[in-house]
Amino acid sequence: MTGSTDPRTPLRVGLVGYGLAGSVFHAPLIAATEGLVLDTVATGNAERREQARAAHPGVRFADSPDDLLARAEELDLVVVASPNKTHVPVATAALEAGLPVVVDKPVAGTAAEARALAALAEERGLLLSVFQNRRWDNDFRTLRALLADNTLGRVQRFESRFERWRPQLKGGWRESGSPEEIGGLLYDLGSHVVDQALVLFGPAVRVYAESDARRPGAETDDDTFLAITHANGVRSHLYMSATTAQLGPRFRVLGESAGYVKYGLDPQEAALREGLRPVPGAPWGVEPESMWGTVGAGESPLTGGGTPVETLPGDYPAYYAAIAAALRGTGDNPVTAHEAAAALDVLEAAKRSAREGVTVEVGA
Repeated sequence: MTGSTDPRTPLRVGLVGYGLAGSVFHAPLIAATEGLVLDTVATGNAERREQARAAHPGVRFADSPDDLLARAEELDLVVVASPNKTHVPVATAALEAGLPVVVDKPVAGTAAEARALAALAEERGLLLSVFQNRRWDNDFRTLRALLADNTLGRVQRFESRFERWRPQLKGGWRESGSPEEIGGLLYDLGSHVVDQALVLFGPAVRVYAESDARRPGAETDDDTFLAITHANGVRSHLYMSATTAQLGPRFRVLGESAGYVKYGLDPQEAALREGLRPVPGAPWGVEPESMWGTVGAGESPLTGGGTPVETLPGDYPAYYAAIAAALRGTGDNPVTAHEAAAALDVLEAAKRSAREGVTVEVGA
């Protein structure tokens, strides 16, 4: 690792994994970030190599994470976008090789593992960041602005839904019932919605959860509800589901003065899946006025009530821009492993709650 602070010298990124996370999210965002260059992709899959070569001409390849880390002196950052069960061992090996690391969510299967990774990074004086890209969703950015302006007054209840209608199983490790795979929606979508709730309203003190495997043949949860009581008294109700035939609002936020309701998903994932790429100076993450949420008090948004609120653009590129700044010493780590560990505390409490049918004190 050279770790040049000269902004004219691009920081070289090694990407572990070129499945959904690697090819759709990380590689395009890295390539679009000034000061970063996608140098090497670690994958032994010939088809994925061809896809990466076509999308990123000039990229080099490694057969495995070990082969990638054997070139540690030629890299400035490792991004771990491989299956969940590999996150901890690959991130550990990269840190021990002296490289800063970005890990896709969930950073680990347990909060203890996340904190151990954080301790290792701190001991080595290296950056360890977690890719929580939905902090830069358009609706989440808009909600943060509304809360900063106190538009809603003191929030009493926060409802967040990440729902889909996927009645057929797709297969793969994300739907595996094997505990080592860290599959299921609680850890997949739950990593996002819990992180958002903690960013907005602070630490959780109690958790109650209901979790089901509803689709025929399902081995792990595909329909989960999670209730958080925050230390400040706000209650968050979080829904994550692949079995929702009628989708609810993405956000419904109820305050003492007003409420905010927002339907639909941020458009950035769909754009990236379609092969679109963020370009500096060009519109990105913008949704049509017809999708804007509304703020009101006593009205129903379904009958035209409330005042439309322009949705801020989504900004996934901001994550890797922040990573580049942090590596050059001109900015902070955008998402720390300690923050990710706090979310894992909640997810672990939710697993216990759903299993035992009880409310669980976080950290107990």
